[in-house]
Amino acid sequence: MVTRAEVVAEARTWLGSPYRHQGRLKGVGVDCVGLVLGVAVALGIDGRDFTGYSRRPDGTLAGHLNPQTLPVRPGDEDAGDVVVFHWNNEPMHLGILTSKDSVIHAFAINRKVCEHAIDAKWRRQIAAFRRLPGVI
Repeated sequence: MVTRAEVVAEARTWLGSPYRHQGRLKGVGVDCVGLVLGVAVALGIDGRDFTGYSRRPDGTLAGHLNPQTLPVRPGDEDAGDVVVFHWNNEPMHLGILTSKDSVIHAFAINRKVCEHAIDAKWRRQIAAFRRLPGVI
């Protein structure tokens, strides 16, 4: 078992890593999927990598993410859970909650892994919450 605090602590070690679409290397280049996968692997949580997904909303992200994670009911989310954001009504971007109101994610616009509050604009983009298996 892995604690929520361990997930958050590991995610924070990725802060400042440059953004790179389909990147998987801490400190070198990573995208949102690479961040979640990298944190999981570092903590001994099995995860199947997947590539070939678009930077545009095309519906492919959920099909890869959902079989590898567990659903979380809105209101039950907490630090260490994965937050799924949507663009144009398609699940498109992932982050790791550091609290109910903050997130770490590899964000192309910022060109790096960053942590910030989930303000009203970000909250409107939330499509779902997921949990990595084995996180308590």
